Amino acid sequence: MTSTIRIDLQGQVATVMLNRPEVRNAFNDEVIAELSETFARLGEEPAVRAVVLMAEGPAFCAGADLNWMRRMADYTREENLADAGRLAFMLRAIYECPKPTIARVQGDVYAGGMGLVAACDMAVSVDTAHYCLSEVKIGLVPATISPYVIRAMGPRAAHRYFLTAERFSAAEALRIGLVHAVVPADRLDAQVGEWVAALTSASPNAVRECKKLVQDVAGRDITRLLIDRTVEGIADIRASDEGKEGVQAFLGKRKPNWLSS
Repeated sequence: MTSTIRIDLQGQVATVMLNRPEVRNAFNDEVIAELSETFARLGEEPAVRAVVLMAEGPAFCAGADLNWMRRMADYTREENLADAGRLAFMLRAIYECPKPTIARVQGDVYAGGMGLVAACDMAVSVDTAHYCLSEVKIGLVPATISPYVIRAMGPRAAHRYFLTAERFSAAEALRIGLVHAVVPADRLDAQVGEWVAALTSASPNAVRECKKLVQDVAGRDITRLLIDRTVEGIADIRASDEGKEGVQAFLGKRKPNWLSS
């Protein structure tokens, strides 16, 4: 592992830190590859119950690294397809990570960095952070990050901020749903801790299945097929070991075995 990211394991929580403060944690092909591998690996690690994505320095992520952008300027369409495909794979690795993910945003987020925040399940922002989808200012569009950002902020807000490239505040990020909480800097870790405590007190299997449930149901038409899938989902988890244990523990007024083990 190189110095572009740092990984820390404390108990059931893995912290992934962007570690390029000298370039405002902008990402390049190396960072993309490392984040892809890291989230895939942590997603399969039995001891890990939650993953926190954070950053070193004053900015969370400024999007694409300038040196990387200079190289891309001379790419052919085929090279651009391959390059964008790697970025898309990284975002999907974060979004589909089987473990719940939390973005701890301690500073400004620009362009592609918005995709990192939106791909996480939860996000808490420092109240002084600013956000910007700046791509149109340089003749580009936020295409690769758009599935995640539009899901997070909604199409109406996306129409405005994709097209105008306006910078907006943490309070506005909260209002439109991009982040779930806005706190002073000295409360960031406390908020993350509260979410981690909630996640690690719940059934590991139920948390994993709930994450998949939201991804499968969000934005879908309520069809007979969707209803049938949700019926199967509750039937399957009721019959699972953790489902049975959780209900029996609740009825018996005792702690379930995932808390006592």
